[in-house]
Amino acid sequence: MNTIKGPAIFLAQFMGDMAPFDSLNGICRWAADLGFKGIQLPTNDLRFIDLQKAAESKDYADELRGIVNSFGLEITELSTHLQGQLVAVNPAVDSLFDAFTPEAYRNNPEARTEWAVQQLKYAAKASQNLGLNAHATFSGALLWPMVYPWPQRPAGLVETGFDELAKRWAPILNYFDECGVDLCYEIHPGEDLHDGISYEMFLERVNNHPRACLLYDPSHFVLQCLNYLEYIDIYHERIRMFHVKDAEFRPSGRQGVYGGYQSWVNRAGRFRSLGDGQVDFKSVFSKLTEYNFKGWAVMEWECALKHPEDGAREGAKFIKDHIIRVTERAFDDFAASGDSLQFNKKLLGLEL
Repeated sequence: MNTIKGPAIFLAQFMGDMAPFDSLNGICRWAADLGFKGIQLPTNDLRFIDLQKAAESKDYADELRGIVNSFGLEITELSTHLQGQLVAVNPAVDSLFDAFTPEAYRNNPEARTEWAVQQLKYAAKASQNLGLNAHATFSGALLWPMVYPWPQRPAGLVETGFDELAKRWAPILNYFDECGVDLCYEIHPGEDLHDGISYEMFLERVNNHPRACLLYDPSHFVLQCLNYLEYIDIYHERIRMFHVKDAEFRPSGRQGVYGGYQSWVNRAGRFRSLGDGQVDFKSVFSKLTEYNFKGWAVMEWECALKHPEDGAREGAKFIKDHIIRVTERAFDDFAASGDSLQFNKKLLGLEL
């Protein structure tokens, strides 16, 4: 078995315009002071990483890693959640997703998709240059507006959508394979890969590509009423990344999974800071340890109530306290009677 690495923190929800959150040095110092050992780094902000430069210059990648290491931290993985989302966008929400796009590619879906694909390829090479073996992203969504439709979906629509999704991602997955990096999809509402079945539909169409892996985040499954522990049993061989994020689901006579168009505070399902929600993290960490998960436990903070800095401070300790240092021996080794084949055969009556 393997001891999970951590605690680490995903920086997306913390980067901002005020110190210490406005520079790589500042945010690394802040994270280290809280007790984190790693940072998961988004790639859409030049103040923290120039993704293209990290892909094209090993010297720059080494310099970037050196800055992070100087604070006693490691880069756990890079993230292209926003860029991955743009690999596949339904036309109904084109204008909304232009917000994730450089101005030069807005109002031009084809150019935006080409830009997003190139970003993923940069991320693969940058990860290789940084010595990383896994990468986080979203799948994008051609079908999500049809997830619970009226009138009903036309026959073959889902199959056509997944065929196209696989066609777009297959060359990207191949490039990640060339770079020796696992591409880990965060299974997430709003994405076409939003549960186990949708992931399996995609996996079949990319011929069970060895790099089409998973970022496990139980919070999204709480809000879908999906068994997040059984999910680990089913997909543990594909899980390469782990977001430690909490959530709670409090259905009532007025609302359930869909939330009644309410704000995050007023939804039946909402994300919470670590320890404030309903995820059974003792069982989650136990299962991942049992299945020899070799990655990082990375805190992602998304809470409708608590201040993010309090969530981060509490989260570092929460993860540290949940990481299981694996045993190097069985608890009953003290009573062992040896491992002699001759003795074992004698006990079984095979040698007289």
